[in-house]
Amino acid sequence: MNESAMPGAGDVGQMSVAAAFAGMRRVVPVVFRAGCPDCRGRFELAASALRLAIGASSRTTFYSFTCPDCGASVRKPAGERIVELLTGGGVSTLRLHSTV
Repeated sequence: MNESAMPGAGDVGQMSVAAAFAGMRRVVPVVFRAGCPDCRGRFELAASALRLAIGASSRTTFYSFTCPDCGASVRKPAGERIVELLTGGGVSTLRLHSTV
């Protein structure tokens, strides 16, 4: 596409904020379904309620959260697919380094 075919191509910096965001839609927050092994509660959590730790092996890669029903600290293993879903959904990630 050449510059003459793009509307406003010669007017760099002249676009209003309203025009820049006109095509955007409201972003729906991502929620994750989870369960507590202690109280057996089932619930949905926002990305901000989860933490993901990525280690050197499958044994050291896990996600954690606090159960909103009973307050228990929950830690569950995270395989490749879970890691993809959590990182794609905006969950805070900690990369663990090997001490060897």
